[in-house]
Amino acid sequence: MSAALSRVVALVGLAVGLVLVALWLGGGLAGIEYWATQQQRSAQNLMAGALRALRAGEPGAVASLLGLCFAYGVAHAVGPGHGKVIIGTYGFGAQVPFARLAGLSVAASVAQAGTAVALVWGGITILDLGREALTQLSEVAMAQVSTVMIALVGLWLALRGARMLRSEAARHHHDHHHHDGCGCGHAHGPTPAQVAQTRSLRDGLLVVAGIAARPCTGALFLLILTWRMGIFGIGMLGTLAMGLGTALVTVGVAGLAVWARQGSVALFPATGPWAQLGRWLPGAMQLGAGLLIAAISAAVLL
Repeated sequence: MSAALSRVVALVGLAVGLVLVALWLGGGLAGIEYWATQQQRSAQNLMAGALRALRAGEPGAVASLLGLCFAYGVAHAVGPGHGKVIIGTYGFGAQVPFARLAGLSVAASVAQAGTAVALVWGGITILDLGREALTQLSEVAMAQVSTVMIALVGLWLALRGARMLRSEAARHHHDHHHHDGCGCGHAHGPTPAQVAQTRSLRDGLLVVAGIAARPCTGALFLLILTWRMGIFGIGMLGTLAMGLGTALVTVGVAGLAVWARQGSVALFPATGPWAQLGRWLPGAMQLGAGLLIAAISAAVLL
């Protein structure tokens, strides 16, 4: 692919991303969100039917249940949710390769399934909680914990973006005053790209933990039912299938975020006076993305 064509493709990604964000903020995706909620309700009813078929010993009931759980996970992820916001914003703001971001998306979805299993198993065996109390714990207490953790991811990104901008300012100042080279033979502070690549493991753990801290209500519904029926192992498999269904959507969001990020980089040419502005872009994007995540989290908490 030629440089000109790849630049056009990248800019299309940015345009698609901006249109989707504008629609979401303006309520233009409300119809899709309503459809996703209806599909989740339908899938829950069908899951209850599949569990009755399983109890009756009907052939193929397990495969049917797992397929429904996967479909529920997809519908759940299409609707409004914190997972897409954090993966999308983090992927756009941070200099993360698509493969790593896709891996984070899958890890977060699987960890979210694990949280649901741990909550139901621990809640019933250790705390002797009923369905209402477990759902309340997930929807209120754990939702708040998750939101706080996501706000921390945002603040961490913003801080790192500010550091990158400061580093670029120092480099710019140094280059301006030593345009012939200072002759000392070593670098004066890390480049923005080097700063972006550091602490990626800590980033990853924060992102995964922030998403996983709030389990899916559908997963709790399935796990409580299967616990009562004495087939908790099948409930765990179904919850994992839900997680993989959710991951299918969040990996797509990750791809779009990286595509849009490449488009924002492509706005600036590689050479000439405008190229200097491009060097400030990674830090500005991280700062902006971090502040957006923190602001959304604060709004949810308040």
